[in-house]
Amino acid sequence: MGLFVGQKAADAAALVPDLLTADHDPDGDRAALEILCDWCVRFSPAVAIDGLDGLFLDVEGVSHLWGGEALMLDDLLARLERWGAPAGGAIADTPGAAWALARYAPDRTIAPPGGQGPLLAPLPVAALRLDEAAQAQLPRLGLFQVGQLLALPRAQLARRFGLSAVMRLDQALGAAREALVFRRPATPWFDRLAFFEPISALSDLERVTGDICALLCARLEAEGRGARRFELVFHRLDGKDQPVRAGLSRPGRDAARIAKLLKPKLDTVDPGFGIEVVTLWAAEVEPLSTTQRNLNADADGGAGLEEGLAPLVDRLVNRLGEDRVWRADPYPSHVPERSVVRRAPLDPRPEDAWDPDRPRPTRLLRRPEAIEVMAKLPDDPPVRFTWRGRSRRVRLAEGPERIGQEWWRKAFDEVGPGKVRDYYRVEDETGERFWIFRAGLYGDGDKAPKWWLHGLFG
Repeated sequence: MGLFVGQKAADAAALVPDLLTADHDPDGDRAALEILCDWCVRFSPAVAIDGLDGLFLDVEGVSHLWGGEALMLDDLLARLERWGAPAGGAIADTPGAAWALARYAPDRTIAPPGGQGPLLAPLPVAALRLDEAAQAQLPRLGLFQVGQLLALPRAQLARRFGLSAVMRLDQALGAAREALVFRRPATPWFDRLAFFEPISALSDLERVTGDICALLCARLEAEGRGARRFELVFHRLDGKDQPVRAGLSRPGRDAARIAKLLKPKLDTVDPGFGIEVVTLWAAEVEPLSTTQRNLNADADGGAGLEEGLAPLVDRLVNRLGEDRVWRADPYPSHVPERSVVRRAPLDPRPEDAWDPDRPRPTRLLRRPEAIEVMAKLPDDPPVRFTWRGRSRRVRLAEGPERIGQEWWRKAFDEVGPGKVRDYYRVEDETGERFWIFRAGLYGDGDKAPKWWLHGLFG
């Protein structure tokens, strides 16, 4: 129709009077391309965005699921055509060759292994993704096709057009590697199930969840590995994806256990008009050796960490969230608020340990709470204190343990005796034990010290 990219809108409207136009929305285009990139996980776990209008799919090792590369490419392009997003595609050993063949060669060209050179030779030099200066200069010198560049000496080519031109040529031919930024971490730990008829019933979703977990976990076991993160994606007929995720506190490959963590989340999956493909990929894959059960399995059930505590932690984490299930570990700081750090429940124990000569409460309040205190002498421990409206008589007291401010973290004028804390461990008449402190020193100007309750023992 005489239209081309970059043409003025008025000229285009003169050629095609009934032309429909819309304002350019680069942010919307980018968001749509990202959605399409995420959808392509049904074809490959490694998908990267290419500029403003392209995608790279690493299909090595997955094309057999469609019966070959040609059938896989046909399926991908046919779906895009059906949904109103027609595209061209090609398959080659390198990203550079695939980019060139997809844009300048006949549609659905598939280069044989190591055979991209002859297919690239008749293509225009623009197929090499050269910079603007090189693309403008090459035709003026009579170099129109990639094959003409291949015939030139490399030293002369680099000297005249720069090292970037030689690098692009090597990337297309496979002599130099090209790094792609995938939307999700590239992983070979990926499996796929396709159905002859779409499924939608919850019982069917639960069944295929167990089936695909068994497939992937069998591969993990054969390689002596386990994974911490699993993502199960249900691909609907309309192209929308419905993902559910599960995580393990320790690397695992027990299919039944992983499926058990995923199944409660299937209620959130909207099958729409039906699910036709389900994919599962594993992340944070690590070597995992087999473990032997205890010799006295009959006596104690043989429940080790993997069979006992770890499944419980996994259920709690997947139900409540990772930020709600944690373990308190010591941190090298004498300030109570800084002496505790949160870690995953089953992470390896740190080398640092709690000081047995300075016991700390089992529950440290998020913020110290003010209390009213009665003491015989200013520097003595309290004999009575009131907390949350209830008066408590102190029966036993131990302390003080003086903790100063971390002066190296503050400005000089913000450090002083008013920041010193004297901590006491006290027990009331009912046997309850508390951790209280006095902030400040008596005799420090007109500012009287204040008392606070910071933690509870037991």
